[in-house]
This record gives sequence, structure tokens and C-alpha cells, in this order.
Amino acid sequence: MKLSGGCSCGQVRYEVDGDPIRVGICHCETCRKESGSAFSFFGIWPKENTTLSGELGCWKSRAGCRRVSHDGSDKIEIKLGTLERSPSALVLAYELWTVRREPWLAHQKRAEQHTRDRGSAEQS
Repeated sequence: MKLSGGCSCGQVRYEVDGDPIRVGICHCETCRKESGSAFSFFGIWPKENTTLSGELGCWKSRAGCRRVSHDGSDKIEIKLGTLERSPSALVLAYELWTVRREPWLAHQKRAEQHTRDRGSAEQS
């Protein structure tokens, strides 16, 4: 599967090849502010499967270019709303920070539920 998209400012374009490592949504305060919504919807891909054009130099600790993030590791995070095509073929695997989920938003029944960050001892 090849997907492409770009950030809202137009400075960064990307293409990812293959399935994501994982797909999730996060309800934490930072993700809410970055997305301007009640949660953030993202996918994680291996950096080696990603082609980027443009400068990610503004990215610092989940700020700056908030649509495509790379922290120097071997993975890259992409906000799925930046895809050119609908992300409907991608399967949601987990929800983070469910303690902050809006009460009017139902939990995703097939997704792992994490009260806070993934891998923390607390799961709902």
C-alpha cells in the first residue's frame, strides 16, 4: 500500500510504502491542541518506508510541523488527516489517554484502551 500526503502549510510532502506499524488515536491535551479537535488520529511507519520532501527542521518535541513528526528514531508519525486519500483502509489498534476522552465519544471496541500512554501499567 502506498499513501501520500503533506502538512497543512505545504512545506512538507511525504509518501509511505507498506502497512503502518500501528494506528492510534490520542485524547491527551497536547494532541487536542495540535489537532484542534477532541483527539488526534495518527499512524506510525518505519522511517525506511517513508520518502519526505521539505524541511522538518521546525519539529521540536511534538511541536512545529505537527502533521508529520520524526524524533530521530527509526519511526515516523503521520497525522492521518493529512493523507490525500481517506484513511479508512487503516485499522485502529489503540486509544491513548482515554481518561481524557470526551464522554460523548464512544470508545473504539476493537482497539486497545490505554488510560494514559501506551505501555504504561494503567489500561482501561
